[in-house]
Amino acid sequence: MKKILRLKAEAYTLTEILVVLVIIGVLILLALPNLMPLITKTKSTEAKMQLQHLQTLQKSYFYEKSNYTKDLKELGFLAEKLVTEGTDGKANYKIEVIQADNKGFIARATSVVDFDGDGIYNVWEIDQNKNLKEITAD
Repeated sequence: MKKILRLKAEAYTLTEILVVLVIIGVLILLALPNLMPLITKTKSTEAKMQLQHLQTLQKSYFYEKSNYTKDLKELGFLAEKLVTEGTDGKANYKIEVIQADNKGFIARATSVVDFDGDGIYNVWEIDQNKNLKEITAD
């Protein structure tokens, strides 16, 4: 019985574990600024895809009515709920048609989240010719 009590299990001390966690935290803090542009680029894919879809809907609408519209519901464009509108929101960009007539349209996607925390919100636009451009980079 005495022999069993004298055996020690090998393990790490609390100090060793805390040192490792601090080192990992410092490495993450060093890497995060380099990853922010990648995160913003990935999030902007949402804006590009939504605007391209909207351009396709506008094109179909134009073939039927010989006119473009500002009304997203009339186009059949269903926008996801914004992340700022509650816990079940998924969309990071607000989509709107800012100009529409019988010659063309301009649609805009404005981010509702500041991805890198610099106070600048990402903005993309597309027109009837599918010219997609970033107006404001985040």
